Amino acid sequence: MEDAKPKLAPATSLQDIISHAKEYGFVFPSSEIYDGLQAVYDYGQNGVELKNNLKSVWWKAMTQLHDNVVGIDASIFMHPLTWKASGHVDSFNDPMIDNKDSKKRYRADQLLELKAEEYAANGQPEKGHELLLEMARLLGENDLDGVRELIISEGIVDPISKTANWTEVRQFNLMFSTQVGSVAEDSSLIYLRPETAQGIFVNFLNVQKTGRMKIPFGIAQIGKAFRNEIVARQFTFRMREFEQMEMQFFVRPGTEMEWYEKWKEARLNFHKAVGLPAEKLKFHVHEKLAHYANAAVDIEYQFPFGFREMEGIHSRTDFDLKSHQELSRKKQQYFDNDLDENGKPFGNYIPYVVETSVGADRLFLAVFCNAFTEEVVGEGETQKTRTYLKLHPALAPVKAAIFPLVRKDGLPEKAQQILKLLRSDFRVIYEERDAIGKRYTRQDLIGTPFCIAVDYQTLEDDTVTIRHRDTTEQIRMPISELKQHIGQAVSMERILEQL
Repeated sequence: MEDAKPKLAPATSLQDIISHAKEYGFVFPSSEIYDGLQAVYDYGQNGVELKNNLKSVWWKAMTQLHDNVVGIDASIFMHPLTWKASGHVDSFNDPMIDNKDSKKRYRADQLLELKAEEYAANGQPEKGHELLLEMARLLGENDLDGVRELIISEGIVDPISKTANWTEVRQFNLMFSTQVGSVAEDSSLIYLRPETAQGIFVNFLNVQKTGRMKIPFGIAQIGKAFRNEIVARQFTFRMREFEQMEMQFFVRPGTEMEWYEKWKEARLNFHKAVGLPAEKLKFHVHEKLAHYANAAVDIEYQFPFGFREMEGIHSRTDFDLKSHQELSRKKQQYFDNDLDENGKPFGNYIPYVVETSVGADRLFLAVFCNAFTEEVVGEGETQKTRTYLKLHPALAPVKAAIFPLVRKDGLPEKAQQILKLLRSDFRVIYEERDAIGKRYTRQDLIGTPFCIAVDYQTLEDDTVTIRHRDTTEQIRMPISELKQHIGQAVSMERILEQL
């Protein structure tokens, strides 16, 4: 008779995720001893390992698997004219609206998007689509009074006060500004960068010339960005200080849509390779395009609070390089000596750009949410809920834990020998407190794929019991085979080979 398969427990809430992340050392509220700082978080000892693993596999997927993509690390502070050229000074705004009764502030576009989702859920997707088109038109014309009237005509009320007593819609610039200079009189306005892309654009020619790069080629970067989000919520999904993983791919004008489609599919495949299921991923084509784009799509993941953007793929045309060329008066052109259909060199032109931009914090949250698993195991009085993080072994914070069965008779010493054998190749930990069942449970809760038990038989024949997290299966194995067995499973090659 076959064993009954574990049943999944009820759907996970965002609060479950937040609680687990804090309790097991993944994410803490920033400055918590002072009651925290809204929309700012610290990554704990396990969270930083998971996030670093995600950044590492992204970096390898971009720069190691592509001969024509290289990386840089640009400064957070940039000349303020950078943000004038990029359009951030004049147009990096969110439309905000306040409810006079609840005193709460909301993004006007998000209120309308939620209404459109409500229409879709009620079997009226066409009505929701029409609403989004009208919103895009009004925002495109900067008709903020029209946006307010649309909110009122749709019967949208404040979720707290349940009233439609709305203020006018106003635009708020999202950039953080500060002063730079040794004394106040000499100081000048400077911004914390709201995106990492501009650091790539202003270094376009530096990288192209020093690397002898030939179009098409890409420049990748991982770095911090800062946005003064008025409405910041949903844990690490929307923060004021966050990390971006961006790649700007420079192409010949006229070929941008071909590359746009290629990168769109490549990026979706990446998210599947790190363990996110296809049914929880979807494309969302932008109805309203940013001022720099001629095509844009989001890759959305189904978080506990619904499908939301995790990565954007944009065809940015030549907007950025052309704007920097005009304001800096420094040519941002590439000489292409490849031959066109008439046998003549393409010559000088400003390249077009296809951008892929994924939030490291959003990817972290998606992977964490997807890994959080609760299964109902056993029957009758023995039934219980088993909780574990089903992380891809290559991403797990700890790859293996070594446990002596008891704290005597030479077992701890033997376990320590195994720890020293493995620790130069993998992040491993040693633990000897509590019953071994409790130790297994603790490792399950942080996603450790392998637990190695050292018992009396180990002293006789140099074999150990290795337990697999997902199945809880235990097998006997010689110590000499541990490196190969663990290494095969936790290598990032297991992810990269799927790309």
